Amino acid sequence: MALKLIQSLPLLGQFGIRHYPVGPVCPTRLLITSNAAQPCVACLCTSAGRCFRRHGCRKPHQNCGTRSLSTIVREPSFVASSSVGLHRDSVPRFCLTQLHRPSVAEEQGFLQRLESCSASRQVFKLLCSVEIMSDNMAAAALHRVADLEQEGSALKDPTVLEKDTIRALCFQLEQDSGRLTDAGLVSALLACTRLFLDPWSTLMVRLVSESQTRLDRGQMTVGQLCTLGQAMLAIEGPGCVMLEQVMEQIQRQEPAQWGLADLVAVYRLLQGCVGEDGKYRDLLNAMHTHAVTVTSQMDPSAVSGLLSALVTLNQMQALPLVISLCKQAVRHVSYFTDEELTHVLGALMHFGHSDHYFVEAMEKYVPTMAFTSHPETVSKVIQFFARRNILSPTVFDAVAESFVYRANDYSTSQVARQIMAFGKLGYLPPNADQMFRKVESILHTHFSHFQPRTLLNMLHACTLVERFPVNFVSKVFSSYFLQQLPEKEVGIDRAVLAKLTQLYMTVKLECPFYEGPRLHSKYRIKSFLMSGRSLETPVDPHLYNSVKNGLVDLLGDRSYFGSKVLTPYCYTLDVEIKLDEEGYVLPASHTDEVYKRIALCIDGQRRFTTNLRQLLGKEAIKQRHLRLLGYEVVQIPYYEFEKLHNKTSVVEYLHQKLFPHTYRLSW
Repeated sequence: MALKLIQSLPLLGQFGIRHYPVGPVCPTRLLITSNAAQPCVACLCTSAGRCFRRHGCRKPHQNCGTRSLSTIVREPSFVASSSVGLHRDSVPRFCLTQLHRPSVAEEQGFLQRLESCSASRQVFKLLCSVEIMSDNMAAAALHRVADLEQEGSALKDPTVLEKDTIRALCFQLEQDSGRLTDAGLVSALLACTRLFLDPWSTLMVRLVSESQTRLDRGQMTVGQLCTLGQAMLAIEGPGCVMLEQVMEQIQRQEPAQWGLADLVAVYRLLQGCVGEDGKYRDLLNAMHTHAVTVTSQMDPSAVSGLLSALVTLNQMQALPLVISLCKQAVRHVSYFTDEELTHVLGALMHFGHSDHYFVEAMEKYVPTMAFTSHPETVSKVIQFFARRNILSPTVFDAVAESFVYRANDYSTSQVARQIMAFGKLGYLPPNADQMFRKVESILHTHFSHFQPRTLLNMLHACTLVERFPVNFVSKVFSSYFLQQLPEKEVGIDRAVLAKLTQLYMTVKLECPFYEGPRLHSKYRIKSFLMSGRSLETPVDPHLYNSVKNGLVDLLGDRSYFGSKVLTPYCYTLDVEIKLDEEGYVLPASHTDEVYKRIALCIDGQRRFTTNLRQLLGKEAIKQRHLRLLGYEVVQIPYYEFEKLHNKTSVVEYLHQKLFPHTYRLSW
């Protein structure tokens, strides 16, 4: 019966597949059918257009109909199928049958074998070994080919579409699009977009038309709607009318009734069609509420997918969900793929959240992956720790060792981000000499490959940990380099000027042998303290007031010390105390006969790493420079001052800090 059905269908002849170069989309249709004489069902058309006799065919047919399949770089085309039977001829041909559908066990077995395929030819071999398969199985096969061949916005090997199996399957899916199940139809449609087939092909038009018909019936499940939405998003983008219809139907659903797979699917769909701000606010809020209750059931892919979607949608109000997802991520740290872990870390940085247990899990995992994971993942790991001010010697040492071993694998951006992390936290690993020799080697060979601001950030980070790139600073201060720093319509922001100024100051103070060009005065600023990305951390107000009151009790009057004093060297002092030659305290307004200046650094928690009592790199260089400029630097760390519980203990503490060798008189 199946054979009769096949014989009743016209079989087009040759399938010729062409790959057009990147550029404007060719207006020619993907599938072109001629009205030439049709060969018998069992005949095989050659590339010359001649039909050779097979299975009793009496004579060759000339000018068999031709059909062309072309791929494009940005846009996709499509495929579909119902239950498909595969004939065991030299060239596979699929026929539609509604009689002997595979069992659930057979379908699951096929999907498992499909997942184990590591090359497209293995997928084709598997297809040829299956006698009966459902439309879902056929679509899954196309998805697997896309998984294996997709690379960016094109296929690694476009000739994969020239294979007989793909051509035969595409032909049958086109012919039988009306017989597909809803799930098979939309899945095949999405698979074809992932294979980058031309959206104006006959195959595509039939699948989209049939999908519109099914959509109008309003009977698709949430999962099917999301699959269709993803396909239409790939074809026409966020402004697609069908996509709007899909979203209207989804919004009529109740998120609290969705299963986990449907919930994740809707998040991913919304991630692709963000639309106007607040357009789906009510839907998203309902989804967030439901998602919090099911995070414990989420696998690594779901956790990563939701966090990535929340970042794209900028759902800052969904912090409870982010916290819940972070807790679930702890269980999956060692099971995330590199891409998934990169998304998770990026999301936690975006929302400014870190979890103690997540950090511990990362500390155990990073030493096992630093040498083998994708360079972007390793860079994102250390960037996360630096962004959250978490100094983990275990993590930083592992990354430093892997950097020496595989530095050539990293892009210039990845190299810079890793070095910037060490600079920000002011940490030098045990192999610091090897690591910075490798950095110097990269700068010698790839200096021109660095983006100007990226290079400046990296060189500045080196100085924070007392590594001075003197050989390259002269190039940074050149007029040619400085002219590349301004951004279009913005110019050079103060943060860039601050780093240039501090880099120049570092060279002058700590590299007296430097004889290169000076930094032009127009690129210098007068204060490192600014809002946003400041090179100084503002003093903690509560801690400052407590210290100020203690100083008044110690010195006898408020006039004997200055607060938040801007020096001629761009740094702002929390407190400045002036002494004459005999060691007596002078009024803050006094400018003559000043023999010594004491810079009191009132260091609150924000000036240290969050887990260890180590000054951040920018605070360490400030204190280092102040000493070189002649100040006596006295540090008042929060963890010492917090132990003082009364006025007497505060005054005694400050006296020991400021005047350790003198006897204190009571006022």
